[in-house]
Amino acid sequence: MSTDDERQAPNASRALPPRLDPRLGRSPRSGPGSTAAETGSPRPARGGARAATTARVVAGLVSLVLLVASGWGWYLGRVAEATVNRTDAIPTAGNDDVGDVGEALNLLLVGNDSRAALTDEQLAELNAGTDSGTNTDTMILVHVPADGSKASFVSFPRDSYVSIPGHGQDKLNAAYSYGMQDADEGASDADVRAAGAQLLVRTISQLTGLQIDHYAEVDLLGFFQLSSVVGGVQVNLCEAVDDSFYSGAVFPAGPQTISGADALKFVRQRHGLPRGDFDRIIRQQVFIAGVLRNMLSDNVLLDLGKQRQLVQAAAEALTVDQTLNLLQLAQQMQSVTAGSIDFQTIPYVGDDTDDAGRYILRLEDTDKLHAFFAELSAEPKAAETTAATPAAPATVAPADVSVEVYNGSGTKGLAATAASDLAGAGFKVTSTANADSSDYTATEVRYASGDEALAATLAAAIPGAVTSVLDSATTGTVQLVLGSDFNGIGQPVVVAPPAATTTGEDPRTAADTSCIN
Repeated sequence: MSTDDERQAPNASRALPPRLDPRLGRSPRSGPGSTAAETGSPRPARGGARAATTARVVAGLVSLVLLVASGWGWYLGRVAEATVNRTDAIPTAGNDDVGDVGEALNLLLVGNDSRAALTDEQLAELNAGTDSGTNTDTMILVHVPADGSKASFVSFPRDSYVSIPGHGQDKLNAAYSYGMQDADEGASDADVRAAGAQLLVRTISQLTGLQIDHYAEVDLLGFFQLSSVVGGVQVNLCEAVDDSFYSGAVFPAGPQTISGADALKFVRQRHGLPRGDFDRIIRQQVFIAGVLRNMLSDNVLLDLGKQRQLVQAAAEALTVDQTLNLLQLAQQMQSVTAGSIDFQTIPYVGDDTDDAGRYILRLEDTDKLHAFFAELSAEPKAAETTAATPAAPATVAPADVSVEVYNGSGTKGLAATAASDLAGAGFKVTSTANADSSDYTATEVRYASGDEALAATLAAAIPGAVTSVLDSATTGTVQLVLGSDFNGIGQPVVVAPPAATTTGEDPRTAADTSCIN
């Protein structure tokens, strides 16, 4: 990856060969392909562009989709390949094998909000403050199936409390910095940043249970140009906002088109929003969706000049892994539509603090997260024939069922009461006793293998009781362990409602223009 100074003028150090230079043979007047540096337009800053700059990546990649079928598309693909920066972001360990192009893939989009390359004038104009180092507060996993029929974007809140390989538990946005710190002493700037990217990839792979095939990182520069090239982005606010002091965001309620500095303020705001960073994530997703809608419109499809501007702008701002082929990715996504692009947030439980008293976001446990991402990345399957409903288990007469009753509910005398009621219902109670613990919450019917009919008969008398095979159970005798949910023989047990969890935001598609905070 190039240094910040090199990134400001990428074409100066990576001149295109004459046969690919889009400026060859053209007049020096401003036109499609003019960069912000050429026109004197200010460049953006700050983590507000966190996902807004990520939108640039998506926009640049999808723009190639629109061009792939023509020789012009091939030409612009070559321009992008000659301009884009490369980094060694995919680790050789901790991420399994890299997938082949053309198969389903997972692409990690990262927004780098370092402001080191911005001038004092730009920092002041954008209310960006001072540079706080390299932050990766925007992290989005994009899954594209092999047939390219859809795309799924999953956002990762920066304060997600996760396990970072080699560094224990910490906030997710610390992974990149830890990786940079782990780089060999004396390593080049490019190698240091590659080490940061690799640790972030390993962290996301471990968190999701997925292989990360490709990586794309964007900085803040060029954000203004993108939003201007696409003609601004339409957003829809449920309420008017006034965040003059922090982000500078002042917008009326209702649909409106934003670009340039206003777009940056829109994606930066978190103060004054009902859910702070969570609403900011929604704004980031909505902005990306708006960019994609514009790029799939006739205004871009039929304008070769805008196509070239988008490709050049995206390539200049992009740093991708060594093997990502932008044109082939575009080919894979050529059938995508706004309605088949969905946005979600990783499932989480709720707010918390760590041992140092810092705010963190607790995610769902590993099994639930892996199940979520496995379902997200599952390939469509052919419809299967619905299996026949299994027959109800066989039962016997209650008089043929011997029952041992154990009290695990914590309520004194409950075993004797249950035994009396069972006897009244015709069951044969052989003993009563306390269970090994008084903390059972669920009432259980335990039995030896082969005694399914006996267990089914007893369970039918206690609707909702859990049944399970117990190796140590005596053949011909069923054990009844009373839990705190026990409500009496012949009565259903009281099933406790599951613990309330927040699973992130409901998915919304790029075609959704409903109002947001």
